[in-house]
Amino acid sequence: MINILAAEAGQRTGMAAAETNGEHPAPATVASRSVGRRSLSRELVQALEQLILTQHWRPGDKLPTEAEIVRQFQVSRTVVREALSRLQAAGLVATRHGIGTFVLEPRPPAMFRLDPDELETSFEVLAVLELRISLETETAGLAAARRSDANLAVMRAALDDFADNVARSETTVAPDFRFHQEIAEATGNRYFAEIINYLGTTILPRTRLPSSRIPPDQLTHYLQRVNREHEQIFDAIARRDTDFARAAMRIHLTNSRERLRRAQEVS
Repeated sequence: MINILAAEAGQRTGMAAAETNGEHPAPATVASRSVGRRSLSRELVQALEQLILTQHWRPGDKLPTEAEIVRQFQVSRTVVREALSRLQAAGLVATRHGIGTFVLEPRPPAMFRLDPDELETSFEVLAVLELRISLETETAGLAAARRSDANLAVMRAALDDFADNVARSETTVAPDFRFHQEIAEATGNRYFAEIINYLGTTILPRTRLPSSRIPPDQLTHYLQRVNREHEQIFDAIARRDTDFARAAMRIHLTNSRERLRRAQEVS
């Protein structure tokens, strides 16, 4: 189990190095090696979430680097990345490419809520995908009819960033979400944009399940296929083809659902 150690000696261990980078270090921690990676990821999420909720890190603060969290919490980089993805999905942090991960302002209370802790099973993630199919299919059609050149520019940049990140073996979560987010913005209907923003990266199945479900030697091919589907959606929106935009989005999300089901069958 990951435990937060409040002893001053432990806190000082990570502070000196992190403060030189303008970061706010976490108290030193230890992790039991008998706990599986998924359990460690959940434990790390809880520990980091507690540091945010108790305002050890405040909105706008930059979290320690991946390497620093690995050292302080004595877990692997894979565990850290999965934990940060879950914090992003919960709307607690946001990662800015090449800069770092920052604490977000708390979300206002809402009647409708997706708790990331409830999205641990394939059933729940598939349920979110069904919601997305119904919501984003229409969103794509409206975006094709109403988009501006500025909307297209943001979508194009997101897809280019996605491809660049695949080539560098870096996370594609942020550009993937930004692409879907801008489609919602392009509808001109603020309610579509607000619900996509509220859902956050929970709409991306790979942020909810361990990365090991996709073998490393297949991950690049998988992500390239995902972005080819994105390109088809983009092309339809660019040429204002509402029917094809809807069809391309439905195919993309249906394929995501089937890929998730296959991953569950072999896990």
